[in-house]
Amino acid sequence: MYYIGLDAGSTYLKGALIKDGQVIDVKVERSGITNNDNANKIVEYFCSNNNIDRTEVLGVMATGYSRRSLDIADDTVSEITAHAFGIRINVEDGLKPRLLIDVGGQDSKIICINDDGKVSNFLMNDKCAAGTGKFIEVIATILDTTLDKVGPLSIESLSPCDINSTCVVFAQTEVISLIAQKKDRVDILAGLHISMAKRLAKMGRKHASAGDIIMTGGGAKNIGLVAALEDELMTDVFVALHPQYNGAIGAAVYMQTLKKEKDDV
Repeated sequence: MYYIGLDAGSTYLKGALIKDGQVIDVKVERSGITNNDNANKIVEYFCSNNNIDRTEVLGVMATGYSRRSLDIADDTVSEITAHAFGIRINVEDGLKPRLLIDVGGQDSKIICINDDGKVSNFLMNDKCAAGTGKFIEVIATILDTTLDKVGPLSIESLSPCDINSTCVVFAQTEVISLIAQKKDRVDILAGLHISMAKRLAKMGRKHASAGDIIMTGGGAKNIGLVAALEDELMTDVFVALHPQYNGAIGAAVYMQTLKKEKDDV
């Protein structure tokens, strides 16, 4: 039987379909005032795309910023718990997730996971856009490029610029000043990623433990940010198999776990 997880984020609504602890399909829609409609579209897509009947879906679990607004969901779970459950099946074989770095559109999270795969501690930055996907998006617009290009461009840099501001507003001013100084775009982007990596690494070092560091969220698709984090932490940072969908995957896994526990009683 199948389970669906829905992650209602500030920018995107992500969905994941799982069966027997395996990710079968994923889907994303833009967030907005039609989140309920989009949630239904995702569920319908999973059924039609995988040739399954709706009755074969035993549960729909929602997580994320707008999780309580999704009428199609049977229940909700916190983002932190969902991410911890998701990473259990969202990494390459052989990895031992212990520190999860999630860089989303509006917040960034550091989640510590114990030997039982449960959350032992976490930190969240949701008060400032610095260190988030929105931060990168704002700077990318100023530099006349797009989100998918900032990572590849930044790793071309041989002389990264110093960007000291941790506030997105002041960082914009810094970037504009660097442009006026005729600094190369690749060097500005490299400096941006280093600045973000320092902020994230500072959060992560407080809870460093034995095991692997896994990166999730849209930010994990940015090779420039991943590389900057590895340099800052001086260790490997692994990217989840489905980085943008880890919360949705975790919501589905959590629903499956609840159903199994109920059946075992």
